[in-house]
Amino acid sequence: MNRWLGRLRARLQRPPPAIGEVLWQQALLEFPFLPRSPSTQSLELRALAQQFLAGKEFHGAAGLAITDTMAVAIAAQACLPVLGITAPRRGLDWYGDFVGIVVYPGTVRAKRETIDDNGVVHQYHEEIRGEAMHQGPVMLSWQDVAGAGQSAADGYNVVIHEFVHKIDLCDGAADGCPPLPAGFMGAGSAAAARRLWQDTLHRAYRDFSDRLSLAERFGGAPVWLDAYGATSHGEFFAVSSEAYFVNRPRFNAEFAQLTLLFDAFFNPPGSAD
Repeated sequence: MNRWLGRLRARLQRPPPAIGEVLWQQALLEFPFLPRSPSTQSLELRALAQQFLAGKEFHGAAGLAITDTMAVAIAAQACLPVLGITAPRRGLDWYGDFVGIVVYPGTVRAKRETIDDNGVVHQYHEEIRGEAMHQGPVMLSWQDVAGAGQSAADGYNVVIHEFVHKIDLCDGAADGCPPLPAGFMGAGSAAAARRLWQDTLHRAYRDFSDRLSLAERFGGAPVWLDAYGATSHGEFFAVSSEAYFVNRPRFNAEFAQLTLLFDAFFNPPGSAD
């Protein structure tokens, strides 16, 4: 028994396998929103992605075989939101409630069920590109993951979207307000910090929903963010966060107050520039 425990302890203390230089440079080339090598932020992201790969399990679905290139691409993008957060959790502690990542070749047609106010059950199908469940796995469409470099102009990134849901869910509720550190943006209490966050996010959500309604119903100017963000506060947090990380200049032009809020929480590379 002691010998077995010794081998287990040694395995757990062993540093995670390094991401090869070719694989890492390929990820930086494919996804230009990642911090550039050889910056300190790029080195830190690479180390965090190595830890992520050591602790997560990838599963290909519908015949998809997961390659090292695919795993590194997902890990690098998944770790970007938690790269700068130091409180109330740090790094991969935000992703500690799950192990599995299921990757499909493309979109998945999922069966859904809702119950209306009269108790009637409605069943329908929904095309999904990603999904994150509380204390459950993350599902991703590889087609969308692979195209993240091109879709950054539109503020779209399925990996960041789903992993921000995981951050949001750390307190058990997908309500668009993650656990916040003490003294967040000068707030005197946890309740005050939460009110500050919700006031800012909800105001931006209402403005976005109004602009979307004008565009869809009355031919107003098209909105930049994915319309799915108008579904709920939780979805708006995820949709706006993906845009914030992959196209910061455009996001700041559209949502300056959210940029300040997200900078205070995510503390991303280059936010002080």
